[in-house]
Amino acid sequence: MEKNSKIYIAGHQGLVGSAIVKNLESKGYANIITRTHSELDLIDQQAVSAFFATEKPEYVFLAAAKVGGIVANNTYRGEFIYDNLMIQNNVIHQSYLNGVTKLMFLGSTCIYPKNAPQPMPENCLLEGSLEYTNEPYAIAKIAGIKMCESYNLQYGTNFISVMPTNLYGPNDNFDLETSHVLPALIRKIHEAKVANAPHVEIWGSGKPLREFLWSEDMADACVFLMEKCDFKDTFSTTQEIRNTHINIGSGVEISIGELASAVCKIVGYSGELYYNTNRPDGTLRKLTDVNKLHTLGWKHTVELDEGIARMYQWYKSQKGIL
Repeated sequence: MEKNSKIYIAGHQGLVGSAIVKNLESKGYANIITRTHSELDLIDQQAVSAFFATEKPEYVFLAAAKVGGIVANNTYRGEFIYDNLMIQNNVIHQSYLNGVTKLMFLGSTCIYPKNAPQPMPENCLLEGSLEYTNEPYAIAKIAGIKMCESYNLQYGTNFISVMPTNLYGPNDNFDLETSHVLPALIRKIHEAKVANAPHVEIWGSGKPLREFLWSEDMADACVFLMEKCDFKDTFSTTQEIRNTHINIGSGVEISIGELASAVCKIVGYSGELYYNTNRPDGTLRKLTDVNKLHTLGWKHTVELDEGIARMYQWYKSQKGIL
């Protein structure tokens, strides 16, 4: 990418999209295109077609998606598969029709089988059944990977896919019904501290292991790969080209119980943690194999304790708390 290249960020107000915009601006990219949902509904095929025909972006970061935690994924199953398929189909297809130089499709490590080997390598995709609670979302993201691969192989496009682990950071979602685990814990534990509550409810047993990555690290990885990596760099064989996507993660995992304790320490809450085992645990382990990413030349920089502290400060700043 050149500093004056026309770059479209789909989903620029979200957790990852906003971090990508910030990262690009810090590196001197000055021709960034964004649209809010009210300005451009990516589910609307005609609207997306008109946008690409008018703007003609050279590079596209496809970070727009309908996302949520375990309850939202399991509750709004139809919305999660329809909305995500429509968004990515429209953006990827119009990128092809309008000659986009390179596109990056952002997915999720929930694409991997429920009983995938740990850590999860890219080549275990479609090797087993998916976790039921997020199956519709995962299927949509798998379709996006295969769409990028297929367009590259048939049309000669340069579309790459990245699969981030659990992300957290500025502009995260703190809604307790739809958020992911870390922002939910920060909000619950902060509110328990303020209310001087004797205990905090944690969903599930606390035993599942999860990997986390600071959203601004994720953005840096995305920009690095867009600058340095092409589709041809994502595979090593000319026979049955598949699994060209790239895991993006820290390669470090922590149990939900340990995570909750770490948040308590950073927030300054000394009450008890109550584990509600009537709530689902989800997949017990989801650690990414990041060897491919490291080989391409990128590694995370923000460790979890530092990231939680940063995120708590951001959360308090949004609430007007000093």
